[in-house]
Amino acid sequence: MITPSFSYHLLAFVFGAIIGSFLNVLIHRMPQGEDFVFRPSHCPYCQKKIRWFENVPILSFIMLRGRCSNCQKQISWRYPIVEILGGAMAIFLLPSAFSRYEILIFLAYFAVFSIFVVHFFIDLKHQILPDSLNGILAVIFLALTIFKHDWPFWLSGLLLGAGFPLLVTWLFYLLRGQVGLGGGDIKLFGALGIFLGPVGIIQNVFLSCALGSVVGITLILLKKMKKETPIPFGPFIIIVSFIQIFFPALLFSIFPP
Repeated sequence: MITPSFSYHLLAFVFGAIIGSFLNVLIHRMPQGEDFVFRPSHCPYCQKKIRWFENVPILSFIMLRGRCSNCQKQISWRYPIVEILGGAMAIFLLPSAFSRYEILIFLAYFAVFSIFVVHFFIDLKHQILPDSLNGILAVIFLALTIFKHDWPFWLSGLLLGAGFPLLVTWLFYLLRGQVGLGGGDIKLFGALGIFLGPVGIIQNVFLSCALGSVVGITLILLKKMKKETPIPFGPFIIIVSFIQIFFPALLFSIFPP
């Protein structure tokens, strides 16, 4: 027998998977400047229009065995992974009650998660963090924060988040003649500072730098990357931010306040 609880969770998973399918569209099209609203779904290789039954989240990937039905090119595993992550996150964030306030909070946090996912995969491949997404993220964080904290909290977090990395990047450029952090990284730090506040954003800066250093050194030692190869920094910021926002207890258990 299907209980109401199971029905709600199933509905949340379907919702999250559908949004995850749209996130895949953003990940593929935004860096290329393609229309992601009106242009129908199509194979990135042969440009064949994808039929509706080939575009069902997760299930279509399984039925097509991970290949385009026309050109037989392999479909990236990113597609079902993002869809599954979307479904799982929707269940995780599902409110216990369905008041207007809790639904708005659910949508706001799910939007934050969605932007994190798009940022992560775009920066991983193209080493860019779209300004439009950083702007939307800043607006959402301000809406979530402005009624919880006084203005010095979010304003100082914003200034520290954007100012401190900008200062470090400027000094690095003076000393080495190279740009250390991209503008997208700095803007992402600024947006995060609104929500995390001054202490949280400084914690994020140091933890993401530490994580990036560990991964970079490991890849160099394993000869998977050369020392001079640039490494996208956005994914490390996002991983730390994800833990700070959605699993703060985990972070507090490692670094007690």
